Amino acid sequence: MTSSLITHLLYFALINLAVVFGSYPLIKKKLVFTGWLILIISILIIHLIFLHEYPILRMLAIIATTFTGMKVIAVTEGYKNKPLNLTYKQWLVYAIGWVGMRAEPFETLGQKPLPNAWPMVRFGISRVVIGALLIVLAHVIIAQQFNATFTYMAVSAILLIGFSLILHFGMLSISAGMWRLSGVNTYYLFRQPAKALSLTELWSKRWNIAFSEMTSVAIFRPLKSKTGGAVALLIAFAFSGLLHELALSVPVNSGYGLPLLYFVIQGVLVLIEKALTLKKIPFLQHKLIARIWVFFWLIVPMPLLFHEQFIKQILWPLAGLHW
Repeated sequence: MTSSLITHLLYFALINLAVVFGSYPLIKKKLVFTGWLILIISILIIHLIFLHEYPILRMLAIIATTFTGMKVIAVTEGYKNKPLNLTYKQWLVYAIGWVGMRAEPFETLGQKPLPNAWPMVRFGISRVVIGALLIVLAHVIIAQQFNATFTYMAVSAILLIGFSLILHFGMLSISAGMWRLSGVNTYYLFRQPAKALSLTELWSKRWNIAFSEMTSVAIFRPLKSKTGGAVALLIAFAFSGLLHELALSVPVNSGYGLPLLYFVIQGVLVLIEKALTLKKIPFLQHKLIARIWVFFWLIVPMPLLFHEQFIKQILWPLAGLHW
């Protein structure tokens, strides 16, 4: 590890800790605009600091800083119209130790353990193991020297599923279970997405609840009364797309606009679903048709989200592989 990298990591830690430790007064005073300003400035600084580092390091630094800044905004918006019952200690623990965007569960930090903690931990461990086995399978496929196109597609798909199992369904479930032992009513952030019968259900209730919480509290709710529900929803999806641009395109300096397009498509499709529901058109009432609909629109445009340079410069190297 070079001295410049160590310096950059120290800057990263100082910036994020400064935001966490210094933002509580902003939350108490409901200073939402200041929170947005801090988010933009901190991401810009981290981007410039890590500009010439490895793409994986750039991605991790940008994602972590984005989550730190968005927590300030989400909590400020969440408590804007009600008393702040979150103590400074609870804020610090939540900001540093939990990925979700709702801080209210941490108001009970330190109380008696909640049920279902250990089943969540065991579930998470099992997913980490399965995900690790999939990464091993990817290495096996590489060693077989199959057709290049088949290898690229198969290995990329396996790695995406494997890392998702390890992080989304594994580590985050373990984290949720452990916090429940401390009296915090944490929950699965990925809730059986395969059971979704519409894209609306998938994005709002089953896939990456932290993101849906964040966009709902910070974007959709504040804008809904000003722009109307449809426009606010599209802006919320576009904002999610911009955050994925930061995570997936900026670190590899390629693929700009593709993740944004993916989420705009998802937003438009959700609006179509809502329009069909309002007109009482029973398009998604049959479970098989509904699941085909969800699977098709989730998977077919996915190369827009996980574009080629992200796959080659981040996903494969994360698994110790090179294209």
